Amino acid sequence: MFSLKQNCWFIKKVVIWRAVSSIAWSVLLLPVTTAVFVLLSRFNLFHPIQWISECTSLLTASSTIFSLVVLCGVVLMTGFFNLEFYTLVPSIPCSRVALLGTVLHPRQCVHSLVYCTMGMLVMWCASVTIGGRYSTLGTPCRQSESGEFVTCLNEYHLFLLLAGAFMGYSHSFLGVVQNMYYVSFQPIQAVKQYKYPRFKGCLPAVVKCSVIQSLYSARNFAALYFFFGYVPKTWISSTLNLQIDSSLQPLDSLTGLLDFSLLYHLAISGTFLYLTWYLTVLLFRIYVTEAYSFPVQSTFTEDAEHCLPKVLAEKNTLVMKFLALQDLALLSQHSLSRRLEVFSLSQPGGHPHNWNAISKECLSMLSELTHRLVAHQDAVASNGRVKSQSASSDTRSVSSSSSVMSGTEDIPETPRLSVPLRTPGSVFKSSVGGVHSSLTAPFTSDADSPFSSPAIRRLVGQQDPQSPWFGTVQSPHVMRRGPKLWSASTESQTNGSPPASPATVSSPPAANQKPSFLAQWLQNRREQVKSFLAKRVLIVYLFNKLPEASSQALFADSQAHIWALQGLSHLVAASFSEDQFGVVQTTLPSILSSLVVLLEAVDRHFKLPHASSKPARTICSMGDSTYKTLRFALRAALKTAIYKITTTFGEHLNAVNISSEHRKRLQQFLEFKE
Repeated sequence: MFSLKQNCWFIKKVVIWRAVSSIAWSVLLLPVTTAVFVLLSRFNLFHPIQWISECTSLLTASSTIFSLVVLCGVVLMTGFFNLEFYTLVPSIPCSRVALLGTVLHPRQCVHSLVYCTMGMLVMWCASVTIGGRYSTLGTPCRQSESGEFVTCLNEYHLFLLLAGAFMGYSHSFLGVVQNMYYVSFQPIQAVKQYKYPRFKGCLPAVVKCSVIQSLYSARNFAALYFFFGYVPKTWISSTLNLQIDSSLQPLDSLTGLLDFSLLYHLAISGTFLYLTWYLTVLLFRIYVTEAYSFPVQSTFTEDAEHCLPKVLAEKNTLVMKFLALQDLALLSQHSLSRRLEVFSLSQPGGHPHNWNAISKECLSMLSELTHRLVAHQDAVASNGRVKSQSASSDTRSVSSSSSVMSGTEDIPETPRLSVPLRTPGSVFKSSVGGVHSSLTAPFTSDADSPFSSPAIRRLVGQQDPQSPWFGTVQSPHVMRRGPKLWSASTESQTNGSPPASPATVSSPPAANQKPSFLAQWLQNRREQVKSFLAKRVLIVYLFNKLPEASSQALFADSQAHIWALQGLSHLVAASFSEDQFGVVQTTLPSILSSLVVLLEAVDRHFKLPHASSKPARTICSMGDSTYKTLRFALRAALKTAIYKITTTFGEHLNAVNISSEHRKRLQQFLEFKE
């Protein structure tokens, strides 16, 4: 296992240097974007010569140079937030109240406050660059009564500053809602990834998103300023002792906002603001997801911890594990010499340590995903569905497959979850800082919830006190015909005790187990509160589970499993002609069993409600939404991996020692019926 010193070595050498490089390129692009903004802000179609000369003199002015220095500070702060908040596993709230809690988190509030400040700074630079009536906050004006010149509030300058704060908060808010800090890897991997073609290909989409987001923000801010613009205007004028020029049309009126020049400068200033931030985010994603080549084995002992088999077992630094899995998928497809190192034997001793370590970690990841899917299906079934015989056999097949894996050398079984978790995984944490919380099972509604339907309560055995069936059932035949739920069998199995008999279930409680008066009173009040809240539309709207959130949260980290499937399948297929010592043959049964069991679990998951529905397409957003389709990509990668092995080995798979059920499923792949 990696020590803290070795983790810091990797973070400093790879992650931080890549982040610094992305920030440096963002700073170098600032003069280009600023020059384009100056040309657009001083645009004059009827006097082109004067337009070019004014822009040239403005670009060399001291105010523009000072604005560039301020913008460099904004870019540095944006790059720091990218490094601090980025995540490889997206945060998927399973309800609206969970999303609201994330937005109101103190850490997110500080983030929003900082971005509001940076938005005001960028808009101040934009207003100084535009000049004219937007240049300063205070402007001289003549009083109508005395005729003296006094300093009045420049509402145009204030309008742009407040718009910058609003756009900064919008950017921070959308960063949470749209998972803007989620960094995804390219779906099509290449051995050599060139950064310039990626940047060139993404640049038109970034510019388009900046323009669209600027127009949306300008529209929303204009409407907000129309209703509440007098509040900041009055407060700032009284605080700074500035007069309000009554001879000018106020901007918090309909005629004041219907100013084409004002709306045009607001739109291009907002585009400049969003483009500055979006380019920093884009460059950070390009640099962080660049492929990194780990050595398969090392001659020196001190460098052994930096090799691929050791890095794959890393748990603390998630970006290191993702880059190692990406490197595994690339070497399994494109590097013959590195594949031979994977299949090589240790000297002295003649043990396949490299292959054992790589296959062990990949199979452990696939087994963990299988158990996660089975636990989620158990939790869904315990909310009112009767456990079927096919589901029982599928669960037993998972256990049998795990036992086969545990019998293989150096491949222990991943421990199964004892109880199905009911809380959504909170993964909105930077992978740079410390240990990551594991992705827990998604939130599943409980039968005790006030928002569950009466049909679910009847299925899980909750009865109405006014019902004639309430209390102890007298006839044992009725109890025998009652449905046997998964939850009861699962709890009895996990606790190590046999399931309760019907007589034990139907026996009345003892006298000393009767609840006290206070406990009964609290229970009644609790039921009253739940029934009261269940009738409120707002409460139900906030606490209702989002349709696809559970399925998306289950497969949030499936990019790692996709790489594990690609690496395993291509290595196994290559071993047919490249494995001179037969090291892959020892683990081939466990690999095939794990792939088939995972495929069965994935197929059962796609039969659940909302699991197979495709997400709606977004118009334009810098938030990466590829995590919404990861479950479809995993299913395709899983079938591709099995086809890769079956088409390579063909009828030779009949000699592999696997169960008859798994052999029948593989036969369908051999006959191309899947």
